[in-house]
Formats: sequence, structure tokens, C-alpha cells
Amino acid sequence: MPGTPRFRLAAAAVAAAALFTVATGCASGDSDGGAGGGHYVLKVTDPGNAGPLAVGKRDGTFDEALAPLGAKIEWVKSTPGFSSNLKLFNTGQLDVSGGAYSPVVGALSKNVGVKIIAVADPAGKDQNGILVTKDSGVTDVAGLVGKRIAVNPAGKGEYITLKALQQAGIPFDKVERVPLQQAEAGSAFSTGQVDAWASFNQPYQEAKAAGGVEIASEESIGSVDNTIVAFRTEVLEERPDVADVYLKTLQQLTDQQRANPDDYENVFEKAGPRALSGDRLTRALALGADASTPRYPTAEDGEDLESVSALFVEAGVIPKPVTAEDIFFDLPAQLQKYESGQK
Repeated sequence: MPGTPRFRLAAAAVAAAALFTVATGCASGDSDGGAGGGHYVLKVTDPGNAGPLAVGKRDGTFDEALAPLGAKIEWVKSTPGFSSNLKLFNTGQLDVSGGAYSPVVGALSKNVGVKIIAVADPAGKDQNGILVTKDSGVTDVAGLVGKRIAVNPAGKGEYITLKALQQAGIPFDKVERVPLQQAEAGSAFSTGQVDAWASFNQPYQEAKAAGGVEIASEESIGSVDNTIVAFRTEVLEERPDVADVYLKTLQQLTDQQRANPDDYENVFEKAGPRALSGDRLTRALALGADASTPRYPTAEDGEDLESVSALFVEAGVIPKPVTAEDIFFDLPAQLQKYESGQK
């Protein structure tokens, strides 16, 4: 992949265990797979105040599971949305993130080395969609003609917009798509610089609570832009054992979230700007109780992913189709190959 991988290692031979960076082409992590006592650092998006990753960070669950492999987690501060963090992947500052099909399709079209190892069945599709300002005069998707809508380019926001326009039979060029990442889009929407915003997750809910008017949701447009777990390809090729344990730990935590959703909200802060309360907390708890556990991709998942790619090609977002084979990574096969080489 382009850029230089930067895996931090701890040198077992020195008492201070100094961390250093490895250049392209050199081995990552401990050369003996962790037996030497050093650490292979897996860089994961910081989870904030809710969800399985937040609980795993709070309780040290991931580090405990990864310790036998000589690996540990480094939590990386990032911006909302997978597509806004492509530079971090490209420079080796980020190894793992949740996301959706659409931004990974967009990433591969830009030669960013990431692959999907797991997919989660659809859940909470009414939590993402298109909002319009109260003053826009827009009441449905057809009303977007001639308007400006903020979208994170080649990501979920742009997919939601294109899918909604396609469903309504509106030519894509009849609506101006303004490329903005979530943080910038939120500001543009709240100040009236755009008439609409295709958004998702917490920023979407915050804008909706602040008065944004929903005219479409992922559920209403028949979105197939499912949730995924993506890794930097180099990590998967060099340490599939680490990726495997990470995924199994995430699956375990997600199963526990369904059984006890209360423990997975307001994980670090019970009050303050990051804490949920009232109706928002009630909705979040309901979603947690319905959380979908990540699993290996199926042929049907591949068809959904390729339909996202086809829509992007049709709209000129990407130059050529991206296939399921391009994006899905066969982790079990790579793990078997890795373990055979370790014997």
C-alpha cells in the first residue's frame, strides 16, 4: 500500500523497552510472534463514551486477550466517519476502524490499503439519513432538486444521498452535493450554508435533536450499506493472529452488549457533553439491545457491497467498479497460512 507502515515495537533486549518505527518492507511486531516479550501495537479508533470498544478500553479486555500474542491496543483519536480518517490509514497511524461498505469502496478507489474482515447485519437504519433545515422549504427527497446537500465524499453520506435520489427517480446532477466531512458538515448545516445534510450516527442524532427535519432514512431508502470492521491490509498480512483475537473479543463484547445494554452507554462519563440522557439514552439502549455481532462476509454481503460500488460508478464518484474480492479479506485462510509458518 502507499505510504510507510509505522508499527511500534518494544525492544525486549533493553530494560527501557523503547518504541520505534519500522519502515516499509521490514517485519512488524515481534519477530518471534510475541514470545520475546515485546509488543505489537494495534492502533484502533478511540471509542468515545459508548459501545463495545469503550467497554473493552475501560476494562482492558482487548489488551488482556492480546497479551499472549505480545500485542496491545493503542487508542487513536479520530474524526467521525471512516472516510475522514483515510490519511491515518495511509500513513500507518491507524490500523482498525468500524465503518460501512461505502467508505471502504471509496478508500480502495484511492489506493488506500484497507480490507474488510467482518460484516454486521443491518441494525438501527433509522438512525442515519437525510436532514433538511427548517427554513429550506423541503419536505421530501424530490424537494432537494436545486438544493445543496452536505455529504462526506465517497462515504456513507454520499451513498445515502445517491440512493435516495435514485429511489425517487431524480437525476444525480439535479442536486448539488457539497463534499464535507462530518465536523465541517455539521457547522455548514447549522449555519444554513447548505440546505440539507446526509449524515449518520451521533452527529445525525445531535442535528436531528437540534431541529433538523428528517426527509429520508437508510431504512426508508432500502440502504444496503452495512456496518463493517476494516483493517489496514498490511496488518492482516503480517499479523492475522492479532486481527483474529481482536475480532473474537469484539464479538464477545457485542454479545454482552445485547444482554446488558446499560453497561455500554455512558461508559466513562455519566454526565457532560458526551453523556446521553432522556430520549436519546432510551434510543441508544434499545439499539444496544439489538446490536448485531460482526461475522465473516457471505456471498450475499458481496452482492450488497458491489451494489454500493455500482451506484458510485454510475454517479461518477469512483472511476471503475470495486468487487467483493477486492475488499473482503479471507482472515481464516490467512490465519491458517500464518500458523503453518510459525510451526
